[in-house]
Amino acid sequence: MGYARNLLGWLINWVLLACLLTWAPARAQMTAQMAAQMAAPTASASAPSVAEGAPVRVANRDVTVLRVPFLGMSPPERARRSALNVEQALDRGGPGQVTAKASEQGQLIFIDGSMVITLIGQDVEPLSGDTLDALTTRTVQALQLSIKETQEGRNTHHLLVACGLVLAATALALAIYWGLARIRGRLLPALIHLVERKTATLGAGAAEILRRDRLVAAIEWADYALQWAVGLLLVYAWMSFSLLQFPYTRPWGEGLHHYLTSVVGDLAKGMLGAVPGLTIAVVILLIARAAVGVLGSLFTRIEQGHIGVNWIAPESAGPTRRVATWLIWVFALAMAYPYLPGAQTEAFKGMSVLIGLMMSLGASSFVGQVAGGLILTYSSMLRKGEYVRIGDHEGTVVSIGAFNTRIRTGLGEEITLPNSMIVGSATKNYSRAVKGAGYVVDTVVTIGYDTPWRQVHAMLIEAALRTPGVLPDPAPTVFQTALSDFYPEYRLVCQAIPHEPRPRAEVLANLHANIQDVFNEQGVQIMSPHYAFDPVQEKVVPKERWFGVQPRA
Repeated sequence: MGYARNLLGWLINWVLLACLLTWAPARAQMTAQMAAQMAAPTASASAPSVAEGAPVRVANRDVTVLRVPFLGMSPPERARRSALNVEQALDRGGPGQVTAKASEQGQLIFIDGSMVITLIGQDVEPLSGDTLDALTTRTVQALQLSIKETQEGRNTHHLLVACGLVLAATALALAIYWGLARIRGRLLPALIHLVERKTATLGAGAAEILRRDRLVAAIEWADYALQWAVGLLLVYAWMSFSLLQFPYTRPWGEGLHHYLTSVVGDLAKGMLGAVPGLTIAVVILLIARAAVGVLGSLFTRIEQGHIGVNWIAPESAGPTRRVATWLIWVFALAMAYPYLPGAQTEAFKGMSVLIGLMMSLGASSFVGQVAGGLILTYSSMLRKGEYVRIGDHEGTVVSIGAFNTRIRTGLGEEITLPNSMIVGSATKNYSRAVKGAGYVVDTVVTIGYDTPWRQVHAMLIEAALRTPGVLPDPAPTVFQTALSDFYPEYRLVCQAIPHEPRPRAEVLANLHANIQDVFNEQGVQIMSPHYAFDPVQEKVVPKERWFGVQPRA
């Protein structure tokens, strides 16, 4: 019983809503006409007969419009008198035969021999290209239809049949809605249970993105919207059918039916009209996709070394593939844009302007990053796998993208650097000026002046040769890069072969450990003295001590 009451409440609400939708267009049209008349008083004054045209309404249906005064009667008075004549003619109970006869004044329209309406030449709508004969023919046809509906409205049997049809349509609409509600009541819990089961099998990351409560809320919202849409469609169809069954409300039902069919027709016409342009746009995008596939395969083979060409380096093939893909898709979208449905509408143009404005506001940073990526790619400043130092960051180049470059250190860190920053800063590349495979490893120590520089050179070289991964060829080299106030600066330069970041960090750590071991074995302190006063003995190295430890032959 409660469920039936709920259905009845839904039906009443939808009836009131449909009545509002039916009344609103007529009210809006009347308001627009009043506003137009108030906004153009001059036009009304100059042509009162046209502005004050009055419709002749019979059985709630407009038969014709009288636009000019005639025999001292204004158009509204003529219309009221004509409608009264029709009612009087029908009250006599005749067959309701409509005829028309030409006269000196115009066209005379009769019902069962009684004149009811007079049409004159000025009643024809100006500038419409219409004629009085055509107007007369339409008036006769409309009057015949109104008479038929009036006779139906006075027929008790017909009204009882119409009421029965409306009751049957109501029962059918309620049955359909009840059946759909039963189906919904079975499908909705099953769908929610399926979502819960699927989300339970997802990982932690996916479960956080596809949260159960969000999915259930979205499903319930979609179910609620679909329920209202189906209810509105059922009530709209029920009301249109019910209004068509009674003669007086039949024009309203025809209006509802015509509105629905016109909307559906316009949508169908719009979709059919968009098919040729949409087909061309799809063909353009398919051609672009095929071109991207061909170029992608070519550049991939160049990057992998299967194909050798002179105009592009293998390390530049990947970024070039991405740039070419962007250009092809941008060109394809520009070519397909005019053929997209609605591309010429103001809404589509406004959206395009908004997107262009948003891109313009953020274009400075975007263009700078892209330009930096192109410079890094085609100037060969960096290559994937090279060991570099950029500012304070040192590591192996993992990837060079359009907007940033990633390097990985031996300490388990991956650093992302903007391309514009890399282009604007000094970069040290330890993998270019080497003999064969490998990269350059260097370290700096500062030892006091009282330690022979030849001994320091020999100890540093000895430590380098003890380190696993350091190549003996080319041989390690020591450079004295500075003679400071308190100590000279020694830089050990050697070549190592590991390519991964972790082994490279281990090579440097082992090199530092071996330097400490060798210096400890020789009794030399690794220190950088700073003097507060001059020592008693001069800090010089006698010639017999110039060669403390001989380097390996």
